[in-house]
Amino acid sequence: MSASQPSFYSPRLAALEPYVPGEQPRIASLVKLNTNENPYPPSPLAVDAVQRAAAAGLERYPDPESLELREAVARRHGLHADQVFAGNGSDEVLAHAFFAFFRQAEPLLFPDVTYSFYRVYAQRYDIPCELLPVDDGMRIDVDALAARAARGCGGIVLANPNAPTGIGLPLTQIERLLQACPGRVVLVDEAYVDFGGESALPLVARYPNLLVVQTLSKSRALAGLRVGFACGQVHLIEAMTRGKNTFNSYPLGRPALAGAVAALQDETWFDRTCKAVMDTREGLSLQLEDLGFEVLPSQANFVFVRHPQHDAGEMAAALRERAVLVRHFGAPRIAQYLRISIGTRDQCGALINALNGILAP
Repeated sequence: MSASQPSFYSPRLAALEPYVPGEQPRIASLVKLNTNENPYPPSPLAVDAVQRAAAAGLERYPDPESLELREAVARRHGLHADQVFAGNGSDEVLAHAFFAFFRQAEPLLFPDVTYSFYRVYAQRYDIPCELLPVDDGMRIDVDALAARAARGCGGIVLANPNAPTGIGLPLTQIERLLQACPGRVVLVDEAYVDFGGESALPLVARYPNLLVVQTLSKSRALAGLRVGFACGQVHLIEAMTRGKNTFNSYPLGRPALAGAVAALQDETWFDRTCKAVMDTREGLSLQLEDLGFEVLPSQANFVFVRHPQHDAGEMAAALRERAVLVRHFGAPRIAQYLRISIGTRDQCGALINALNGILAP
């Protein structure tokens, strides 16, 4: 970037600190365990639907209401289509929710260790926020969060299971927060819920302040299509749709819509691949513990680990030299942790072999 370019920026843009996504390498031989992608290909039904949608012609706009997709989500979760909002990946869905619900006088609440995009959204939309510390075990302190919410807040955002820790909360804890914050929206980001978490979707009918966000990028292996959705009572979905239609009326293309609907219909593929990821996660956790790592309990498609005798940043660099990518974050509270996505058994085996070489005396 040349020195003159920032002069073209608006002051608002110049003040932003963008989210930094995980590395997407251009070297095919790398074992890629850094961005929580599904290690398995998507449902063959989804691939076929994408191909047929493309062959049918891309010269016309897609359905701006994403009705067929919203109906498919609603059928699967016992909802109505008007209780479902669809967007271009859950990140876009989250952005619409932040804009629609959290620009309040009181601060938005979320944990200090969580998905770092939440801080970016808050900054982008001028949302005051307050970060509540997770405990020494990296667990969300629900008591502290509920007590703070009861004194007044602009809303609550939770990743459940949390990222990057992988630790999940039971529904009883989610209900405590919904009850502590009845006048504001509680957003539960369930990007990883299908790998062992407990979804809050059954609570939608009972709580008018609950918004649940999910993605098809992880458990449905459609990260390349960018499909996410939110579920809540009709008034919340209407608000998000109002915001969407001031930004982009056509967020999802025809192939993405077709692939998403087909993926939601293939329960056999979904059940088999989710089970494979969870089984591999348990085996990898045991192997990492045997190597001396502390492994947080995970209900996601990744594990969050640290080794008491080795610096996490140095270990991530050493793994990359051995063609294995994992994610290292520099934030102070988690600087000694690595987030490791669950790959295939062969990929996890390559990770363990590389770690054996690094940790060998």
